[in-house]
Amino acid sequence: MAFGFMEVELVKAKGLHDTDVFEGGRNPVWNEKFVFRVEYPGSGDQYKLNLVIMDKDVFSADDFVGQAAVHVKDLLAEGTEKGSAVLRPHKYSVVRADQSYCGEIEVGITFTLKEQEYADDDEDVGGWKQSFF
Repeated sequence: MAFGFMEVELVKAKGLHDTDVFEGGRNPVWNEKFVFRVEYPGSGDQYKLNLVIMDKDVFSADDFVGQAAVHVKDLLAEGTEKGSAVLRPHKYSVVRADQSYCGEIEVGITFTLKEQEYADDDEDVGGWKQSFF
């Protein structure tokens, strides 16, 4: 099994109108990166990256805006063969819980294969450890 790191860059968003005001007002700055440790080959849903978009509230719980799914199986396969692979920024539809369209986000992804196997310790990589909130 191959191990590597997937870097996800949120470039911009459009049409997410049914939310509270985002940080940055009507022109929020997205340009944010997240890094995740991934394995290839995996199974089933491991080839789908689900991006959940939340707004940020100061005095109450953050609200669910919508989600977008990115299929990454081909990206992981190419990265495993070549050492790395890049999925240039593409637009993905953001849908609410009822699957209705509520906007779009633009996301770029890079997968880099690592030759050595990393232990499952407390590395500062992925998920909430990368988040500032």
